[in-house]
Amino acid sequence: MSYATLMVYVEVDGHPKNRVTLATEVSDKFKSTLIGLSALAIRPLFLDETFNSDKVSGADIEQMKLKLARKGDWFQRLARTEHGKVAWRPLLEFPIDVISREARCADLIVLGRTKTAGDEYSSLDPGAALLRIGRPTLIVPDAVSSLRADHVMIAWKDTREARRAVSDALPFLHSARHVTVVGICETEDGDSVSKQLDDVADYLGRHGISGDPRVIADRGASAAEQLTKLAHKEGADLLVAGAYGHSRLGEWFFGGVTRDLLAGSPICCLMSH
Repeated sequence: MSYATLMVYVEVDGHPKNRVTLATEVSDKFKSTLIGLSALAIRPLFLDETFNSDKVSGADIEQMKLKLARKGDWFQRLARTEHGKVAWRPLLEFPIDVISREARCADLIVLGRTKTAGDEYSSLDPGAALLRIGRPTLIVPDAVSSLRADHVMIAWKDTREARRAVSDALPFLHSARHVTVVGICETEDGDSVSKQLDDVADYLGRHGISGDPRVIADRGASAAEQLTKLAHKEGADLLVAGAYGHSRLGEWFFGGVTRDLLAGSPICCLMSH
């Protein structure tokens, strides 16, 4: 099992050099095709509260196409993989719609952790994308430019999303030197969590992966904070976790761990919804 195709989102007005460098490294690791994706949506022009389609063309659109082309040239120069399989997809549509649709051709999506400045016409909300694309998503902090994934930590919770994330992470888990399966529990559910972690470790073992189950007591801090502190202490640079959330009345609502990891995780997170 591997990732045959990676897709990295490249915002036109951002500076995603570290993310593209990391995506190139991961692409080389798995000998994957690397697709760079970028999008800008055409802003409608309203005259007397009526859309004037004749005005949404010409010089402004050509300028948008030029910006995308220049970003594509930049991406192609930076994303020089050892195997040479690199592609660029620029589209004049809303970024969230583009990533949600184009993700169909990739095994793994690489996104920045934070939303860049701008509105829905030019920037991508990684949280909203994560819950829509239906693909495992590697969330990359802005300052991170490399991912060895020698020590992978799994944040276990007995949910559909966590089970999906473990399965989606198998290529990383196979290549890791050390895999830790972590469950946070209160005193009264320690035995139950321990059994769950043993089951996950057995599942990994049947895939030829040695997983170290680890039950940690809830210390009162947020689960995300406890997980990232443990990851830092033990030298893990990839955290695998389920992504929890839903949309209501056009707004996205996230579970506490998902929200906190998107807001502040200092290491890469592979998340599935």
